[in-house]
Parts: sequence; C-alpha cells; structure tokens
Amino acid sequence: MSFPITTPITPSLRYPGWLSEVVKPLEEFIDEPIDPREYFVDLNEVAEGENGSVYAARISETANLARLTKLPPLIKARDVEGQANGKIMIVAIKTVPILPSGSKKLEELRKELGLLRGAMHVNILGMHALYVDLLEDSLWIRMELMERSLADVVVLCEEGLVLQERIIARFTHDMLEALQFLASHNIAHRDIRSDNLLLNSEGFLKLTEFSNAVKVNANSPVVTDVVGILYWQAPEIRAGPYNALKIDVWSVGATVWELAQAAPPFFSDSDGPPGDRWPKLRKPEIYSPAFHEFLRMCSEPVSSRPDARELLKNSFVNNTSGRPVIGQLLQQCVAIEKLVSQRTDLEGDDEQATLIS
Repeated sequence: MSFPITTPITPSLRYPGWLSEVVKPLEEFIDEPIDPREYFVDLNEVAEGENGSVYAARISETANLARLTKLPPLIKARDVEGQANGKIMIVAIKTVPILPSGSKKLEELRKELGLLRGAMHVNILGMHALYVDLLEDSLWIRMELMERSLADVVVLCEEGLVLQERIIARFTHDMLEALQFLASHNIAHRDIRSDNLLLNSEGFLKLTEFSNAVKVNANSPVVTDVVGILYWQAPEIRAGPYNALKIDVWSVGATVWELAQAAPPFFSDSDGPPGDRWPKLRKPEIYSPAFHEFLRMCSEPVSSRPDARELLKNSFVNNTSGRPVIGQLLQQCVAIEKLVSQRTDLEGDDEQATLIS
C-alpha cells in the first residue's frame, strides 16, 4: 500500500473513523505522512510479546528519507549517509495493534514517549519514531535492533554458558550509566531486571520498558504505588511509601546476583522469603571482595544505600571486560542454542522411533 505525496497530514483527514480518535493522543510523536511499508521492508519476526511482535526490517534503498520529520536528527543523518553509501541498514520494528477501544499499551507508549522526550543515552533503548500502518491498523515503532535480552543469556547458563566476573561487571557498568542518566532527569525506572536489559551486537547493554517509570520532584521523590517483580523488587516498596530514586539500585544488585547464580534472589525455596539482604551465594569464593562489597552496598537500607554515581566508583564495576568480549559471548549463545536445538531434534527422533517399534 502506498500514499500519494499529497496525502493529508492531519490525523482527522488521514485516518478514517475511529482510528483518528484512538491515535490522537500520540499525534505529536507520529510521523503522519509516512507509510511505513514504503520505508521498511523484508520484515522478519524476531520476538513476540503480549503487546505485539518485534521484527528485523531493512530500510528501503528507495525510501525518501527527506520526508521523515520525527526521526532524531542524528539518527536521520546516519540513515541518509548509509543510504548514500549503499549500506544495508537494519532496524527493529515493533508493531502494536490499534483497536477501536484503544489499549493500555498505547497509553503506556504515550507516557513513555513523554517521559523520555529528548533524553537519549547510549545505554537506554529509545523509540526513534512512530508510524501508523493503515493496512493492518497497527502502530509501527522504530527502534535499534538488539540481539537478545540479558534473561536470554542467563537461561543458557544451565547449558554451560559461563558469565565471568568481568563480563558481569561490564553489564553492571552499563546499567549504572543508564541509572545515573535517568537520575539526572529525576526519573526512576522501577522495573530493572534481566528481561528489561537488552544487548546489541556491539556489546552495549541498554535499558528498556519504561511503563512503570516515573518522574519525581527531586525534593519530594516519595511515591506509594507498588510496581515491579518480587525477585528484583526493593523491600521498601512492599512496606509503604518509598523514595522512587533509591529502589533501582537495589534492582541492579538483584540482577547482578542473578547473573552470578543463574536465577534471581529468593527464586528458590532454599533462599527463603524475600528479605532485606541477599541470600548467600552458592560459591562465594569465586568472586572478588569488590564483587561482594558491591552486592552489600546495593542492599543497604534506604538511608545509607549509595546512588549510581557512587557505585560507578566501585573497583568491581571498573574491572570490566571489553565490548568485543560481549560480542563473543553473544556468538557463544547462538552456538549453544544450535546445539540445544539439535539435541532436542535427536531426542524427538528417538522418541518417535521408540513409538514405532
């Protein structure tokens, strides 16, 4: 489907009937004149979630990039340069169905886009632009293509993947850089966990999923709503009003604990119920004193818990692997997944043969 250059750019004229009203709250973020199917081609689904699918897509070599009005200037300049040099440019496209009744996801999108307006950081996965697909009544969200989540990496530890301390430190450093940036804008993420931390092919970790995030007044950062997942959730969230700018550090500690143990704290019955300190590590001797000190600092009471800026000075956080090592780790993940798939196929063949015999 394509639209002539004279396509009206106002939602009421461009989108028929109910569609106009549903997308109106997102009007300021949507690139109105653009038919995304003319710009993004060869879509290949790479992930599926309850709110929509994520595709790897190629920017068309014939796309008129000059018409893109909502793309951040630096991203647009990179696209224009890549197209001029004949470079194959791959991006992520997340599609969200647009329903006549609207949806919670669209409201979350509006909130997230407003919260992060102009706040770009190398360790935060931003939404570069929004488009409306009239063919299937869906919203297309352009983002950077990421390789996998940290949760996907942790799962493979059961199949022999090893996360050395310096690799964990690399991830931790990126988490804290993202937190420090958000704190400078008085934003609390409030849902830091391995599912919401993504890795790209260059070895950068990026924080995503800001549906629980909140912007607070620095002089009055106390909120009351209970958010997050229990295993990564700071204990004060369950106790009543809490300082929103303090809880993300606890969640970083829980994620570091998870990377070391291949499961989040308090996940196993042997860990006991969620408490104010982490359960004991199974093999504490394989980790440095700085690693243990970092975990302790993350679980300090609110009154003495350090912020991201202070934690970035910790020697564990600064003894990191290089980003190429993360690229090698991602290659190991792919290799392990192939072996697991082959083993599953062989087990299926053996089971089938047994049934036949």
